[in-house]
Formats: sequence, C-alpha cells, structure tokens
Amino acid sequence: MKKRILFVCLGNICRSPAAEEILRQTARRNGAEELLTVDSAGTYGGHAGDLPDARMRSAAARRGYMLTHRARRITEADFERFDMIVVMDDMNYEAVHRLAPSRRNAEKIFRMREFFSRHPQWSYVPDPYYEGHEGFELVLDMLEDGCEGILDYIRNPDRS
Repeated sequence: MKKRILFVCLGNICRSPAAEEILRQTARRNGAEELLTVDSAGTYGGHAGDLPDARMRSAAARRGYMLTHRARRITEADFERFDMIVVMDDMNYEAVHRLAPSRRNAEKIFRMREFFSRHPQWSYVPDPYYEGHEGFELVLDMLEDGCEGILDYIRNPDRS
C-alpha cells in the first residue's frame, strides 16, 4: 500500500515543493516509487497558483530537480488524504497542528528534522526566501538528507 506524504512549509514556494520533487526522485532512483504518492502545500495561501520561487527552481535544476508544482494552501481535508504530513519548522508544525481535525490526525504530523542523518545540528529546515544562494543550497542538502530518511522510514517502519 502506498504511503501518501504531504510536505508543508509557509508559502509552498521553496522548501516543500523542493522536498516533494526530491522525495519523488529519491524513490525513483531507489526503485521505490511505487511505495509513495507525494504532494506539498503551505500554511499561507498568498502564493496559491504560483510556481516555486525562481531562485529555488534554479538551485534545484542544477541538481537535476525540475520544480513544477503550483502552490496551494493546506486544508483540513489533507488530513484524510495523506498518511504523513511533514513540516519544515516549528511555526509550520504549530499551524498544521491547530488545523488537525482530531488527535488521530495530529499524529500524522512529523518534523523534517526527525529524518535527518547528516544534519543533526539543525532542529528545522530554514526558510531560504530571504537568504542568498548559499541558503538555497543548504536547504537542498537538508532536504536530500531528510528525504533519504523518509524513504528509509517507509521501507523499514519497525526500525523507528
């Protein structure tokens, strides 16, 4: 049975659409794309319908990721559509947790940091929107690390 995963950040134009495509490609490279369905959303709806930030698209493209997702806001219905909701930072965690229609649904919320192996010093994925080129590269490094951890979690749920 496929795991349905939703990544969430603030505007759904940097971190979460990048995580969506990174996980999709990580699964494909590892012969596991049949194990998951992936999407992304934001806690803020002001960018709804927009492509990801041009700087993120550019940084991601240099690594072979094409970001074509259109931004959308997370809804209460997403708690029924997805098995895991993975947030990028504590602000997103709090906003998504408040939206959860039940405690059972709130148990679907994870922080991306829970899946890091190479970035244990970070307790969140920083928003690169106000950063320079290095900020986008750091976020992509972190997302690649976390997505590998998510894929491992999906394949080996008893090890967590």
